This record gives sequence, structure tokens and C-alpha cells, in this order.
Amino acid sequence: MTTSPKSSLKDIGPVALVGAGKMGGAMLEGWLALGLDPKQTLVIDPNPAPEISVLAGRGVALNPPRSAMPKVRVVILAVKPQVAADVLPAVAGLIGDGTVVVSIMAGKTLSFLESALPGAALVRAMPNTPAAIGRGITVAVPNKKVTAAQKQAAHDLLAATGAVEWIADEALMDAVTAVSGSGPAYIFHLTEALAKAGVVAGLPPQLAETLARATVAGSGELLHRSPHHPAILRQNVTSPGGTTAAALNVLMAPDGLESLMTKAVAAATKRSRELAG
Repeated sequence: MTTSPKSSLKDIGPVALVGAGKMGGAMLEGWLALGLDPKQTLVIDPNPAPEISVLAGRGVALNPPRSAMPKVRVVILAVKPQVAADVLPAVAGLIGDGTVVVSIMAGKTLSFLESALPGAALVRAMPNTPAAIGRGITVAVPNKKVTAAQKQAAHDLLAATGAVEWIADEALMDAVTAVSGSGPAYIFHLTEALAKAGVVAGLPPQLAETLARATVAGSGELLHRSPHHPAILRQNVTSPGGTTAAALNVLMAPDGLESLMTKAVAAATKRSRELAG
């Protein structure tokens, strides 16, 4: 299942969000914007941000007593992986017949989740930080307990912050983490490097940064809107013997950008496997 047009979430509750930090908070805002009923929404976070606390005034149940927590249709686990062992016992109390648990905890495998929540329908998902502006991409993998209806409910919630891709092989999640999970940092570093190169070429620092930011952001938007392969877009900018071609002769050399990116993604993939144990 790939991403589909965003639809109303008004009939999808009750939903519990466990952990309302930057990523969880961005998801919550997306859900409410798409019509998720605040009164069908439960948030568990020991230190909620002020904007999350404000939602309690709209009907969102924020940190209710454990005895008052209902069984829910979907649980989204958005806590840091290092606190998972402390949090999962409380999550177990939210699970009823038909509940699907969606974890966006980095590095925590389906096997880990199954050991903590035996018998549960589970989805492991990896979003990325552009989710904060509704332009993220999430890759998700279900365990064998997840039904078609549960998968759709998980998909609809994940799609509130951007595109969604489903895979069947969890082993791919380490490479997913290296490409899309960590990928925004690579783009930000590219922007830094482009700005610094502009300064070396003689531009004032502020102008160099402005040009680099606008160029990366605009090119990303063009790539987003265009049906063409990135190689075609690159070729459309490149005149034979021109300035772009001169730069690409350096970037596309055997030890150039592709080689560096391959090494970088391999290093991130390796580290993801190590963290997952």
C-alpha cells in the first residue's frame, strides 16, 4: 500500500498518542486538522509542551488516571526508545480487541514489541522530520496479527504528516532509516556546504546562506512536483560545456558525491543494525 489522498479521520477513534514530543506533536496536529475527534483522543506524556496542554481545552484527554484510560482503536508509540521498557506496561492497558499499536520508536524491532506486548497487532514505522510541516515520508511494516482494517487505520493516521510506504520485509528498515530517517540531515549539511563554498568563491556569508537555502528548498519543491526522474531534472539544468557541467564533472567523479553518499548510507545502515541489536 502506498500513500493515498488524505481523508477525514472523524470516524477513526479512539486513538491514544503515547509521547507528544516534536514528532508525536506534529502527528497530533495533523490528525486534528483532518477531523479526528479531540474527545476520541488520548495523550500520555509526563512533560507535555504548552501547545499540547492547550489541546486539553478542546477535549483531548491529557494524562488521565490509568484507571480511566479506555481501550482504544489505535495506539501510536512516539516515545524515545530508551524509555520504552518503562512505558510499554502502561500501553498494555490500552489494548483491547481490535487495537493496533503503531511504534515510531527508532531501532525497536517488531520482535522487541512482541515480547513486551504479546499477541498484539503491531506496526513498526519510520517517519522523518519533514512530518512537522506535513511533507514527511513514513515507511511501515506490520506483524502477522495486523488485519487489513487495522493496516488502513494505521495508514490513515501516518498519512496525516505526509506520504506512506508499506514494506513486508522488516530487514529493510535499517536502510530506510539511513535514507529517509537520517536523510534530512544530509540535505541540511549539503545546504551548509553549498553556502560555505559560496563564501569561498567570494560571496558575503549572509547572501551565500540565503542563496543556498532558497536553492535547496526550491529544487526540492520542483522535484516534489515534477513527474520526471531526478536525472532528467539534472540534465535540464546542464548545458554542455557550461558552468553546471563544470561543477558536475567534480561531483560526479568516481570519488564524488555518489561515492560519498553510498558510504554515508552504508554507515547509517550499519549503525541502525547495531542499535537494534
